[in-house]
Amino acid sequence: MDNAATLAPSPADSGTDYTLSGELDLAAASQLWPQARLLPDTTRIDARGVNRCDGAGAALLFDLARRGVHISGLDPALQHLIDALEPDKPLAGALPPSKQPLITRLGQWAQEWIADLTEQITFIGAASSALAGLVRRPRDLRWRDFLTQCELTGANALPIVALISFLIGVILSFQSALPLRQFGAEIFVANLLGLSLIREMGPLITAILLAGRTGAAFAAEIGTMKVNEEINALVTFGFDPIRFLVLPRLLAGLLMAPLLTVCAEVIGLAAGALVLEGFGIPFRTFVHQVTSFTDLHDLLGGLFKAAIFGLEVAAIGCLRGLSTGAGASAVGSSTTRAVVQTLVILVVTDGVLAVIYYQLGI
Repeated sequence: MDNAATLAPSPADSGTDYTLSGELDLAAASQLWPQARLLPDTTRIDARGVNRCDGAGAALLFDLARRGVHISGLDPALQHLIDALEPDKPLAGALPPSKQPLITRLGQWAQEWIADLTEQITFIGAASSALAGLVRRPRDLRWRDFLTQCELTGANALPIVALISFLIGVILSFQSALPLRQFGAEIFVANLLGLSLIREMGPLITAILLAGRTGAAFAAEIGTMKVNEEINALVTFGFDPIRFLVLPRLLAGLLMAPLLTVCAEVIGLAAGALVLEGFGIPFRTFVHQVTSFTDLHDLLGGLFKAAIFGLEVAAIGCLRGLSTGAGASAVGSSTTRAVVQTLVILVVTDGVLAVIYYQLGI
């Protein structure tokens, strides 16, 4: 640093504005760069005193030359470094993306779809095999992890499920009672609320909340483990990721979704009963209307839906977590795909079950 390059004003009769001299290395360039940025574009610099220049120094001179600063007296060997960078030419911009033919894009889409479908079928087969093995050997289940996942999936989700169910019960009963009141038929709001919550709204709303909360959490957690190579570490040590990570989450979703659905139905019906109290319908009459219009088949049909929904939420979250690519953005992409795909599958499954129930007369 004793002979570090300096940039000082030139004498009045020198014909230049500044004099650059010394060794223009990385340390000197980092010190001079803030000063050089403030120079006007018409500045003239005498660089005859520069006796050594490394890559950082060449970058500084290139930046000055590209801005229009005139540099004179530079040693020919050093000037060659600047000329090779061609500062007179504008920086090359990014090439516009080439538009591929339609047939090529269709082929790529089909290839990605087939690969994703193969991955889903493989996951379903592995998960089914693990569940079948668990029936034969229940001790293989990691019970501590299973109970932890039950707590995270069920108990921790109860507040938001209770809040949404209460609000839905209030809204459905109030909005239904207003038009029916014109005909003196507001008592039938209890029938409508009981049937809709027990057969349809309770399981579906609970599953949607689990998709946005639990399914996304499963995808993000397992996806982060995939990015951090923890899944590969499990395989290296002889652990099956399906049995080790997926199975406790699948069983937790299968068990907790019906229990949350029961809580959602009870809270929604209680909210509806409170609203109908304001319309002059006693609580005992509300309970009588609900129990006389719904039966055990409605309750069991809704709980079966909830179990299927919970299994789908957990399975899709785990699948998207295991299929996470490389990079931090891949975790967010997997989480988004898990939530979107779960919502679509839930609606499709609900429609299929509705048709099956109708054909069975349930």
